[in-house]
Amino acid sequence: MTYQLKTSLNIAAVAIAAALSSTAYAQTTGDNIVSAGWFHIAPQDSSTPISITSPSPATLTGTGASVQKTDTFGVSWTHFFTPNWAASLDLGVPPTYKLNGSGSLAAVGQIGEAKQLAPTVLGKYFFGDANTAFRPFVGLGASHVTYRNISLTQSFQNTVSAEFSQGPLVAGGTTASLNSAWAPVYNAGVSYAINKDWYASFSVSYLGLKTTADLTTTTNAGINILSTTTIKIDPIVTFAAIGYRF
Repeated sequence: MTYQLKTSLNIAAVAIAAALSSTAYAQTTGDNIVSAGWFHIAPQDSSTPISITSPSPATLTGTGASVQKTDTFGVSWTHFFTPNWAASLDLGVPPTYKLNGSGSLAAVGQIGEAKQLAPTVLGKYFFGDANTAFRPFVGLGASHVTYRNISLTQSFQNTVSAEFSQGPLVAGGTTASLNSAWAPVYNAGVSYAINKDWYASFSVSYLGLKTTADLTTTTNAGINILSTTTIKIDPIVTFAAIGYRF
């Protein structure tokens, strides 16, 4: 290799390194990044049969429910304690979960819906140093999940009422509640510094989530029949977002 060619290559390498260093604005200690984007929630669901708990214990064999996929707009706030360690708070507009009957309830179709609130706190580790624009990360945290606006379809209420009364439909119908729960969250993703202020990110999270649905059916005689089922949701959640550093 000639001296002139070697010198040219060295100059080119220095120029490339300088260009990269001028565009790599990675996260550093004390930085805050606010991101906004889209959550896609894909339940990996299963459920137990509906079990009557009062007044006479029994199980409605073959009954079950499944949870549809859903989407929502979300925001995330991330604070860096060091160039590698950070904590984030993720929030989303409460998505609506739609539940469909399965097993012997499959013919009913949609059996109900509910809105879910699931604020999530994560501790994250970002790989690479403070001059790296492209940074994979992993995270671990927890989410507190509650449910609002719970409703049951009339067709499901009719089916349950007829099953419980073993013939005529009961007048009172059926109501439901879903228990709140803590869920562990496992997270991995990538962040890319577009420039010194703006970031693009994509992450995948898995939540170990289940809830208990408690049903109350009032008979024509005014007797409350209590029943329950456990629904495992275990969603895989993807989040694509654009963030701003300040």
